[in-house]
Amino acid sequence: MSRYIARCTITTLCVLCILLPFITAAQTNQDIAWTQLRQGRAVALIRHAHAPGLGDPPGFKIGDCTTQRNLSQEGRDQARRIGEFLREKGVKETSVYSSQWCRCLETARLLALGPVKELPALNSFFEDRSTEEAQTKQIRKFITSLATGKPHIMVTHQVNITALTDIVPSSGEIIILQLTQDGQSKVLGKYTP
Repeated sequence: MSRYIARCTITTLCVLCILLPFITAAQTNQDIAWTQLRQGRAVALIRHAHAPGLGDPPGFKIGDCTTQRNLSQEGRDQARRIGEFLREKGVKETSVYSSQWCRCLETARLLALGPVKELPALNSFFEDRSTEEAQTKQIRKFITSLATGKPHIMVTHQVNITALTDIVPSSGEIIILQLTQDGQSKVLGKYTP
């Protein structure tokens, strides 16, 4: 029995020795992502929290939440949890930008990370794909113009995040994005609080 335990212990230690560099590398990548975000060298793109349905009702109007698809109570709770998660990661004193859609603005406000500024380039182009290229270019330019030194949060829609990153995020998912010198997107991390 003691030989069996000794062999199991040795096997376990060998497996840990093999896996440890991978675990350490993954942790290092996460640390880099959060450090870059806290220093304003990357941005956090957040898909608005849970809002049941798909798209918006016909005739919706920006600025009139009664005509839009809005956050559910689950979505409001989710937005608060996202804010708590970001604070736990040391993300404070942020610049918060949002699409003008009510579900994005409410998500951004419920994060409780700072005053929210509306940024029309973050508006959804789900219903009108003809603006995708221009909006994506505008957001890339805006991101590269941001000052370093403090975190920047952008609350937007799935289509906008996908256009920037090729990732299809779930509701409330956080993508930490860095733009390289040549304007290419580099995803540093994906998080679902």
